[in-house]
Amino acid sequence: MTDRILIVEDEREIAEILTLYVENAGFEVARATSFQEAVRQHAQFQPDLMLLDIGLPGGDGLDVLGSVRRRVDTPVIMVTAVDDEVTKLSSLRIGADDYVVKPFNPSEVVERIRAVLRRTRGARVRRLLSVGHIEIDLDARTATCGPPGKRTRLPLTPSEFGILAHLATSPRRAFSRAELLEAVAPDSDAYDRVVDSHVSNLRQKLAAVGCADVIEPVRGIGYRLWAEP
Repeated sequence: MTDRILIVEDEREIAEILTLYVENAGFEVARATSFQEAVRQHAQFQPDLMLLDIGLPGGDGLDVLGSVRRRVDTPVIMVTAVDDEVTKLSSLRIGADDYVVKPFNPSEVVERIRAVLRRTRGARVRRLLSVGHIEIDLDARTATCGPPGKRTRLPLTPSEFGILAHLATSPRRAFSRAELLEAVAPDSDAYDRVVDSHVSNLRQKLAAVGCADVIEPVRGIGYRLWAEP
């Protein structure tokens, strides 16, 4: 599976150079140019690693880092023109995995990406959620359903996977639409009811592999996962 890299950089020329080198190294790339877009793209694209500038329109790269770290442990390399010890230490304290100062050698950035991915994967324990016949691999971002030995992989969109994974963190608990929307698209301007569309598609895909009715609507609230073995 190709690793996904999210490049958060508002300077077009730098972003294009990074994109060229990172794609040529065999990675899949998505880009963001502002604070809001970075947070949204992270939730939707679900990268394996993020290259993150500090100075961004609409906010600070350190705030993006803090937002990501409150939810997941995606590796982050800061790529910035800010070359002072205070900012570097703040980045590392919040949870950055590496720090590259502009101007940089793009080939070196690619090698740092590879090094951080190797290091973080070696230290990471595989994270699985299992509820009834549903198994969710949070690192591979895959979900399967069915009895052991006969599981079928679900063809989920990032939003559908995020909703299913969030429901699986607390089986039988009723989650509001707002909670589910925040889990898959923080800072989104979408209405809570967009969750209904995602859940409807998710339930159809579950039913298609023999896992019907495991997601129940909760009147006046939202949804819950009720997967019996």
